[in-house]
Amino acid sequence: MGSFQFAIVLGVLSLVQVTVWAQEEYPKVIAQEGDGIYTLLRRHGVSPTKYYNDFVELNNEDLGEDESLILGKHYILPDTLAINKVEVVEEGITYSIFGDDFKKVDTASNRLDNTVYYLISGHGGPDPGAVEKYHGKMIAEDEYAYDVTLRLARELISHGAEVHIIVQDANDGIRDSKVLELDTDETVLSRTIPLSQLERLKQRTKAVNDLYAENSGKYQRLLVTHVDSRGEGTNIDVFFYHHEKSTNGKKLAESIHQTFFRKYKKFQPNRLYNGTFMERSSLYVVKNTLPAMAYIEIGNIRNKKDQRRILNPDNRQALAKWISEGILLDYESSKEAIAK
Repeated sequence: MGSFQFAIVLGVLSLVQVTVWAQEEYPKVIAQEGDGIYTLLRRHGVSPTKYYNDFVELNNEDLGEDESLILGKHYILPDTLAINKVEVVEEGITYSIFGDDFKKVDTASNRLDNTVYYLISGHGGPDPGAVEKYHGKMIAEDEYAYDVTLRLARELISHGAEVHIIVQDANDGIRDSKVLELDTDETVLSRTIPLSQLERLKQRTKAVNDLYAENSGKYQRLLVTHVDSRGEGTNIDVFFYHHEKSTNGKKLAESIHQTFFRKYKKFQPNRLYNGTFMERSSLYVVKNTLPAMAYIEIGNIRNKKDQRRILNPDNRQALAKWISEGILLDYESSKEAIAK
């Protein structure tokens, strides 16, 4: 079972036992206004953590761009019921930082057992990062980067990873809304975030490096998530940076990049994926953190097309899911290389 650092409290064990029965065929449901895969599954009592990929496989031909649902279309729900009337026991651990609706994390696999991941969402505290107005309301980079980071943390934990969220907001869990309200109460592992930009970068870098030293000898990786800000007309794909001298960092960034490339080819066959992965060691966190790392830009907050990717909660979930699949690919290929 994966673990997670949230100040001193690690989460409350929650065991839920349910008895379920087999059925003759998979049920079908209709996609409603605003539905994404995650929302639809949750509404029908199906764990997205466990069955998201099964849903995609079952409904592959009826999904739109970025694994989106089509309004009014019928979709097959995965058969989560036990065969031959066998009793099923579901286990989960709750993490308050994810919010009331997402705090219970089901176990999807143990594929990331014995791994440690550090997740940094860009900016926070006195620094909102890139800002823009959307329908008259202010939206900020740090809120969306944080939401994607929480969703990614949840995915990694579900596969058995030990996850440390470096930038935290105790009262902003995962939020299923387009406009995420701005605040300035984020901390770095319960410590106030400084006003000085350099001191902010030093603080989160030190937090990661201290934990890295504590976990010496373990498989450790760092993911940093940001939202870019360019000209309003600039539509960008998700892209990745790594340290120029880090072979493992390059491999991590490339694995996530390959995952996005395959997803675009599958779900947007008429659109070329232009996201890249490249060296950018001049960035303070890239240059000074110890674990192999990938620095991710998930879109341009000022561009209308990118806003659809960033503001839609189901798209944010898809982003986290795809990043996690790239992370799984990276780790399992690393294990294979060691085994040879």
